[in-house]
Amino acid sequence: MTAASRSDEPLTALSQTALAREGPAQDIVQLLRRMVGRIYVDSKRMVKRFGLTGPQTLVLRALLHSGPMSSAALAKAIFVTPSNLTGIIDRLEQKGLVTRTRQATDRRVQLLALTETGRHKAGSLPDPIEEKLAAGLALLDEEQAGAIRAAIEQVVGFIDAEKAPDVPFDATWSPEE
Repeated sequence: MTAASRSDEPLTALSQTALAREGPAQDIVQLLRRMVGRIYVDSKRMVKRFGLTGPQTLVLRALLHSGPMSSAALAKAIFVTPSNLTGIIDRLEQKGLVTRTRQATDRRVQLLALTETGRHKAGSLPDPIEEKLAAGLALLDEEQAGAIRAAIEQVVGFIDAEKAPDVPFDATWSPEE
């Protein structure tokens, strides 16, 4: 298979060189694609089984574990922007899983809380993929875990992701900012 036949997108000189090299680099790229694919499949299963997206389950879990909180605190806790959180909360509120209540001491602040149905739904959710991954990584000794961390940090550097904000669901971010 040639580099040009792997994608319909034009290839840069760097990507042509990388694709031409078979071996460990391609194996690593394929493993990363498998990992992303598994995360995607897990997310789709959650939607199909529980009718909730990944970000919606993060909100429910955060509110279940921390109790009522402001939207600003919740956005920070689950690494989304406040504007993205608004849409997530709107949909959860429509499903009867979350309520918004003005804080008595500061009416500008809305406290988000689970409804009884929301508590039940949040409590019935399976462990998120992050917890499964963390449980597996906890089985490694310090040296193995450190090597994996260092390798992942290096990979993140290759794709220039360290310049992105620490908000994985912010579709409005662009590298020019």
